[in-house]
Amino acid sequence: MAYFKNLFRDTILNGVLSSSVLPGRIRGIFYRMYGMEMEGMGINSGCSFQSGKMKIGRGTWINHDCYFDNEEWIEIGENCGIGMEVMFCTTNHIIESQEKRAGKVVRGKITVGNGCWIGTRATILPGVSIGEGCVVGAGALVTKDCEPNGLYVGVPAKRIKDLPVEEQIK
Repeated sequence: MAYFKNLFRDTILNGVLSSSVLPGRIRGIFYRMYGMEMEGMGINSGCSFQSGKMKIGRGTWINHDCYFDNEEWIEIGENCGIGMEVMFCTTNHIIESQEKRAGKVVRGKITVGNGCWIGTRATILPGVSIGEGCVVGAGALVTKDCEPNGLYVGVPAKRIKDLPVEEQIK
């Protein structure tokens, strides 16, 4: 049964549905049928998913060729921007003996707060929460939680700047 599930995922979900030929609205309908919770339809072509454990808030857009290793839940808030080729990794390995360094698999949910911008080719590791209003720079490796309204860059990502907090104009 797992073989057929993986075959469906790899050929339909990550093949046909991620094609640039398919309109985004149709892609969104099928992603919802697969179990993803989406309030918008802003997922561009080339994105790859491992399961339906995905929640995307209203007004969020996901650029081309992002990878979602969503063996655990990935929750992205409202009005977020996800750059090209961003990787969300909900699984990792414990480092073990020299005979086999990639040991037991560990999993962790990833949460991205409202209003965040994740730059191109950033990598988010398991168990990380990115606070509201954060910017994660291109190529950053996020290994720890990010406090709200900060600019995080580097490998590993570090907060280098506090971002202004302004009340929304009504």
